[in-house]
Amino acid sequence: MKKIVIAIDGFSSCGKSTMAKDLARQLGYIYVDTGAMYRAVTLYALRHHLFLENGAVNEPELQQHMPNIHISFKLNPATSKPDTYLNDESVEQEIRSMRVSQHVSKIAAIPFVRTALVAQQQQMGKDKGIVMDGRDIGTVVFPDAELKIFVTASAEVRAQRRFDELQQKGMPAQYDDILKNVQERDYIDSHRQTSPLCKAEDAIELDNSHLTIPEQQQWLVEKVNEQLQQSSKMG
Repeated sequence: MKKIVIAIDGFSSCGKSTMAKDLARQLGYIYVDTGAMYRAVTLYALRHHLFLENGAVNEPELQQHMPNIHISFKLNPATSKPDTYLNDESVEQEIRSMRVSQHVSKIAAIPFVRTALVAQQQQMGKDKGIVMDGRDIGTVVFPDAELKIFVTASAEVRAQRRFDELQQKGMPAQYDDILKNVQERDYIDSHRQTSPLCKAEDAIELDNSHLTIPEQQQWLVEKVNEQLQQSSKMG
C-alpha cells in the first residue's frame, strides 16, 4: 500500500509523542519526535552556559555552536521506542526534565535553530512512511502531508499528565509549577515570530482532554485508514 506522511501538531503535553510512537509502530513507519530535537538543543545550550543571567539565549554564541549539535534517534530494545541522542550520547531522560522544559520555548523561537532542524526533519521524511509530531509539522515542515492531526486539551489536564509522568519517573515536580510552565509555553509557542503554533487549515482537530489512550488511538487509526484508502484510489 502507498505510504504517506502523517503530521501530528498541537500544544505541549497533549500526548502527541505517545500517540505518534504507537501509531508509527503499528504502521511500521518511522517516528520522529521533533520536540525532542528542540529539547536536545536546549540541553546543549544549558550545558554550554548559553543562557544569559536574564534568561535570554546568547544567540550569537549558539549560532556558532549549531554545526556541533548532532541529533539522532536510536531504537531502545528494552522499550521498542526510539531514544534521543545528542552527539551520540543518550539524553532521552535528561531532556524531559523541568529544567529543559522551562527553557525550550525560547530555543524553539530562534529562527536559525528552526531552519536547521526543519531541514533535518524534511530530509528524514522525503521517502514518506513517516509519523512526525511537533508544533509546525503540518504548516511548515510538511505542508503537503497527506494526513494532518491537531491535538489539543485543557492546560489543567495537560499539566496533570505531565506531573503524573514525572512522578512515575521519580523526578521532582510541583503541579502548580508545571501548570504555569504549560501556560507560558502555550503563549510563547503561539506568539513567536517564526513558525508559530497554529492549526493547518486542512488538519483534523482532536481534543483528547477526556479520552483514554486506547480511545484516541482507535480514533487515529480510523483517520489513517480513511486517508490510506483515499491515497490508494488517487494512485
